[in-house]
Amino acid sequence: QVQLVESGGGLVQAGGSLRLSCAASGRTFSSYAMGWFRQAPGKEREFVAAISWNGASTSYAYSVKGRFTISRDNAKNTVYLQMNSLKPDDTAVYCCAASLAFLSQAGAYAYWGQGTQVTVSS
Repeated sequence: QVQLVESGGGLVQAGGSLRLSCAASGRTFSSYAMGWFRQAPGKEREFVAAISWNGASTSYAYSVKGRFTISRDNAKNTVYLQMNSLKPDDTAVYCCAASLAFLSQAGAYAYWGQGTQVTVSS
C-alpha cells in the first residue's frame, strides 16, 4: 500500500514556475515508477510525466516537454514536478500516482494522490 500526498500548487502568472511535490508513505516507494497526471475542468485526465523506479528513465507529454522536469528522491520518498514557462493551458488539478510499471497510461497506476490545484493566469 502506498499513500500519496501532493503539495506545491497555487496561482501563478503565465511564464512563471512552480514545483510540485508528492510525498509517499510506505517502505516500498523505490519499487514504484511514479507519474504525474492532470485534469482540467471539462476535460479528461491526461498524462504529464513519469519517472522509473530509480530515476534513470523519464517520459513526458509532448505539451510539457522542455518546460517540465520530473525527478525523485527515494531517500525522502518524494517525487517532484518542476514546471517552468507555465501557460494558462497548464491550469488543472495535478495528481501523482504510483505504478509497478513505467508507463504513461493511467490504468497502469494503482495508487493516486488527491491532487493539488495549479492555476496559471494570463
